[in-house]
Amino acid sequence: MPTTLANINAGNIDEVSAKDPAWLAEDRKKAIAKYLSLPNEVSPLYSKYSDANRIKPQGVHLNFAQGGSRHAISGDLVKRLEELEKETGILQVGAEISKIVIKESVAKQGVIVTGIRDAISKHADIVKAHMEANPLDHGEDRFMALEAAAFQSGVFVYVPRNVVLEEPIRIITSLADDGTSLVSRNVFVAEQGAKATVVQELYAPGTGNASETQQGYFELIETSVKQNAHLEAVTLQAMGTDTVCVSNRKAFVERDAKMSWYVGLFGTMLSRFKTDSIMKGQGATAEDVEIVFGVSNQSFDIMSNLIHNGQFSRGKVQVKSVMKDTSKSLFKGMIKIGKDGKGTESYLAGHAILLDKGAKSDSIPGLEILTNEVRATHSASVAQIDENQIFYLTTRGLSREGAKREIVSGFLEPLSRKMGPTIRAWINYLIENKWQGNPLMLRADEAMEQILEVEKSRYRETQDIFEKHYKYR
Repeated sequence: MPTTLANINAGNIDEVSAKDPAWLAEDRKKAIAKYLSLPNEVSPLYSKYSDANRIKPQGVHLNFAQGGSRHAISGDLVKRLEELEKETGILQVGAEISKIVIKESVAKQGVIVTGIRDAISKHADIVKAHMEANPLDHGEDRFMALEAAAFQSGVFVYVPRNVVLEEPIRIITSLADDGTSLVSRNVFVAEQGAKATVVQELYAPGTGNASETQQGYFELIETSVKQNAHLEAVTLQAMGTDTVCVSNRKAFVERDAKMSWYVGLFGTMLSRFKTDSIMKGQGATAEDVEIVFGVSNQSFDIMSNLIHNGQFSRGKVQVKSVMKDTSKSLFKGMIKIGKDGKGTESYLAGHAILLDKGAKSDSIPGLEILTNEVRATHSASVAQIDENQIFYLTTRGLSREGAKREIVSGFLEPLSRKMGPTIRAWINYLIENKWQGNPLMLRADEAMEQILEVEKSRYRETQDIFEKHYKYR
């Protein structure tokens, strides 16, 4: 009998953990027990809003066989691979690491980019030290427990002390072409004083038989940002609309360090992203910036928590959703300031714009504060697109659809501006392709080059304005 989410059990986990060290195999056992005992939505506050029931456990097939067959690489991925050859990064197709490229100048600095299984085998001391210093509570989320228990593959990135990488590390992940789903565990470690950017692209070929098989990508990302380090993690999710994507993200940020999450969500039938930024040390900073664009009957479930355990820490979450047709978005956020969080400043915001009457969005922000002398605020809004703005733009020569696109661009601009010109160009490229109904995959084509040149030009102009303004001399 093939293994599905409907019949997964502890025996399957024993199979997948056969080559693991004892400490990891034991952790997997604890995690699968939690997965089997928990509901899809642990919190009763959110359960009535959740679309997690769109996941069909009986249709999500997992392949736990060791050393399975090699998967074909699509033509589009071949082109992405050619571009990867010039950079530092890794290509993962299904549970197989298909390609690893590390620039010589990067490798000389001791940077490690490899598969998680290889890391557990060859760099067990680093992986174990991270997991022991930042233990997970498997009872927090059912799917996080699944990911910790059943991960078949994943990526390990290690940036040594005081190493500053100017170019990003690229992770390109695609589901396999045989309809099987994937469970991944990614670990990123930035040692003291290090600085790096990791860019993750998520794709799926589509099953073509969604009534029987539902392809899913389930991932756990853990980042360890040591003292005075700065790590940026960028995710561009462009999977097919017959798939599901569930991602649990944990950032552990130490003294005077900074973690930046930048996310663009465009594909899948259901995306469920949960981000916990845990500021462990004094002066730690975390930010989470997410852009969501939904069409048809897509559903996006976004949760972002800022957890302040250290003094004088800073946190900011900004999520903006654009919902078209009958798509849905749900934003859940919480600021938690512990007893030792004196001097904390934290901000949480979720805003949505609805382009059609059938679209829907809900926001549920919250605060939990256990100390004094802090600043913590949150805001949320959901609104239909302004007909007066559309009328004004159409009188200036734009079509109604063109007017909507300009309004959406202005709505998202304040967030995309935070991501730098290259990431902003990629996001604009994916938005443009989605609006036109084109395939969602980054390509180094003429359209991308034009968008990239425009964004770089705008970035230079903005710099010039600030340099010339009297307040900034």
